[in-house]
Amino acid sequence: MKYLIVGLGNPGAEYEWTRHNIGFEILDALAEKFQVKWKDEMHGYITEVKHKGRTFILLKPFTYMNLSGKAVRYWMQKSNVSKENILVVLDDLALPLGKLRLRGKGSDGGHNGLKSIDQLTGGNDYARLRVGIGNDFHKGQQVNFVLGKWTEGEKADLSHLIPACGECILSFGTVGIEFTMNNFNTK
Repeated sequence: MKYLIVGLGNPGAEYEWTRHNIGFEILDALAEKFQVKWKDEMHGYITEVKHKGRTFILLKPFTYMNLSGKAVRYWMQKSNVSKENILVVLDDLALPLGKLRLRGKGSDGGHNGLKSIDQLTGGNDYARLRVGIGNDFHKGQQVNFVLGKWTEGEKADLSHLIPACGECILSFGTVGIEFTMNNFNTK
């Protein structure tokens, strides 16, 4: 069984450890846990994790957030992974910092990465793990907040949040979305 796990973010040093790149950070931690190396491939950085008889293809698109669908469509086709075995990991302003929300499908919620994926894969019928980054910004400062670096206090929260997201990803592939939603959406 193969799964395509997509962490959304933007490539480049200027975006490292920004709120918008939480998807990259989560996949980096999962790759480190399994001691696998990233490869620079077509439209993204890619690696594979083997866990409980499943193959998790981890993808960090380097197409930039607004064109994430291009990378997802390419790797979905190249790896022959169906949409029900795709999980997209992304930041969410509407959720408090540290809150997780796993869903089997849904709207893009104004997230440009999801808009691109919806457009280029033919709909929104794929799983997404939304990771709350909070919304502690003044009116008109949303872009600065999302592209801003984590504060020291937020980094402390991430030390628990990032491993929990990794466990959620593995659970999605091994025991299914329903059990995983029940287990992780309440935390």
